Amino acid sequence: MESSNNNLKNQRRMRGVGDLHMLEGPHSRSEEFFFLFRVVWEFLKGFRKLHFVGPCVSVFGSARYGSDHDYYQKAKLMGAKISESGFTVLTGGGPGIMMAANEGAKSVGGKSIGVNIELPFEQKPNPFLDVWVDIRYFFVRKVLLFKYSVGFVIFPGGFGTMDEMFEALTLIQTRKMPWFPVVIVGTEFWSAYQKFVDQMEIGGTISPEDKNLYLVTDDLDEALDYIHEKVALMPRKKQNYRRFWWLGE
Repeated sequence: MESSNNNLKNQRRMRGVGDLHMLEGPHSRSEEFFFLFRVVWEFLKGFRKLHFVGPCVSVFGSARYGSDHDYYQKAKLMGAKISESGFTVLTGGGPGIMMAANEGAKSVGGKSIGVNIELPFEQKPNPFLDVWVDIRYFFVRKVLLFKYSVGFVIFPGGFGTMDEMFEALTLIQTRKMPWFPVVIVGTEFWSAYQKFVDQMEIGGTISPEDKNLYLVTDDLDEALDYIHEKVALMPRKKQNYRRFWWLGE
């Protein structure tokens, strides 16, 4: 009984965050209208906060790694290298690998940006952010991360990291998004993933050239060289917009 009550409480908290309520199916016309309004507001809030932050390289990875973990330290170094290369470090704004990359950017005086997701257990923005925006819908968050990025660096992570990685690769594969660099750090961790991709190729569910959509490496300098090489071939994202004081910019 107690377990059932806790589940109900968790569901109510999740309804408040938004995604679960959205997935319940059709609601009243007024509820659907206000849901649409909330989504538009989420995008507008993100656009206003992130309009002048780029060009960014997004760093993804597990929120569960502490500062004593090897991958945390590696992500921190990667954040510093990205900043020293002239890019802004953009993350999901939370703990773990995200915080490590933001900390690395701040340690060398670089720009550090976060798109934080509101969760039932109240994930808070990490303390190494210059600018951040709080978002309640995962799909809005991913659009913002993709919109302002020119490349991705993906460290070991869980379902969320896999979701972001595969969505990026799918959009590049289907040419819905420019062919920009996707670097996967951690050859040992991702070895099973590489075998799975090989199996997909054998099964005919992907093309052989799809395996060229990303780089798997442990060498951060190789990762950075790959990013620069690919970014140089991409159309440059527009950045030259004037700030307007009456918009609070």
